[in-house]
Amino acid sequence: MELRGKSRGKLRGNIKSDVFVIGCIHGDEPQGKFLIEQYLEIKSDTNILFIPCLNEYGFKNNIRTNKNGVDINRNFPTKNWVKSEKNEFYGGDSPASEEETRFIMDIVNKNSPRLILTLHAPFKVVNYDGDANDISKKISEIIGYPVEESIGYPTPGSFGTWAGLEKKIPTVTLELDEKINVQELIKPVFKIFALLENY
Repeated sequence: MELRGKSRGKLRGNIKSDVFVIGCIHGDEPQGKFLIEQYLEIKSDTNILFIPCLNEYGFKNNIRTNKNGVDINRNFPTKNWVKSEKNEFYGGDSPASEEETRFIMDIVNKNSPRLILTLHAPFKVVNYDGDANDISKKISEIIGYPVEESIGYPTPGSFGTWAGLEKKIPTVTLELDEKINVQELIKPVFKIFALLENY
């Protein structure tokens, strides 16, 4: 896989891996970025491909969307994508209109991952798409959150639908607790990463 410049800079860990962990799809959910970066400080020889912060603009400005006001997690070219009103869940003018969306799609298509974990907040659940029930149960046992196949509301154009349901890649969305200090998440999340190292 040839990646240069800004694209390569988003990737950490083993860039040839078929197990992905993605943080900060929504810029106002920074827990994933912090946890990934802390983990890589002690585990430089990881077997996982990490993307600590997909939505750098959103992170820098503490907002859900990217620089174009698009919710990246509603911008994937799924069968259920719809053009929505321009609010914080706006899915863009067209599917895959955003560079962040196309960046992830490109890496997924090149690496053909066996498993993808995305880190979100704040619902304290282990949500999954595709054939990921077993690994979700193991993650649930570590962190103590319930496993939920549905997040409870429609998510047209979501990454989970695109990767998990339509591309048949087991995809787990770990919704972290945003009310506790992120330091308290280090121990359980590092255990989850250790589980994925040997997946």
